[in-house]
Amino acid sequence: PVTAGSIVVPYGHVIGNEKWRGSEIARRLQGKIRLIFEDGLGLVDFHLSNRTCILYVSEADLVAGDEFKRRLVRFRNASSLGGIVIVEKTQISDQYFLAVQKLVVLELGMVLLPVANQGEASQLIAQLVSFVHEQSKDHNRNPFIRKQCSQLAEPSVFRTVQQIPGVGKTKALLLLQQFGSIHRLCNASVKELELVVGQTAAQQIYAF
Repeated sequence: PVTAGSIVVPYGHVIGNEKWRGSEIARRLQGKIRLIFEDGLGLVDFHLSNRTCILYVSEADLVAGDEFKRRLVRFRNASSLGGIVIVEKTQISDQYFLAVQKLVVLELGMVLLPVANQGEASQLIAQLVSFVHEQSKDHNRNPFIRKQCSQLAEPSVFRTVQQIPGVGKTKALLLLQQFGSIHRLCNASVKELELVVGQTAAQQIYAF
């Protein structure tokens, strides 16, 4: 199992699982970021930083059955890393997507990002790398943010709430201060949500 800090990712680099060498994702990432391949990453497909990694679920994984679910659950149970799950949402795999969303976001408390294909995934990975590095710089500069987040909830829960349309860092903080957990947030009424984030955002959150 991979734990935080056991993999060292140099700044501006991504460490990829050997199985992705020669893939479309690897080809498209060339020139955008420095990609290093390593054996023995186990359940992880890409390491973006020492604390954040990506687990990739392809269309073929979804169609093949439940093996990918076991992999995600094993990762969540064995790892202290922040896991981002990228899922190929295509015409073929669309029918499985709701079940995956429920497992990843509600049951495992991880971030889920759908993509249409490996090309789109490579663009997303490149954006995530710069975002992760910016975030680590911001957090080092501003101890208040780090303290506030850690008091409120696990970073994965905080990130998950930010995935809701119309919810950024500020609203995510307010919602978690008010409701304390994703379960309570899911069961909140529009009226309860309105008191925290206003009418428009409340409708969006409730619908989501």
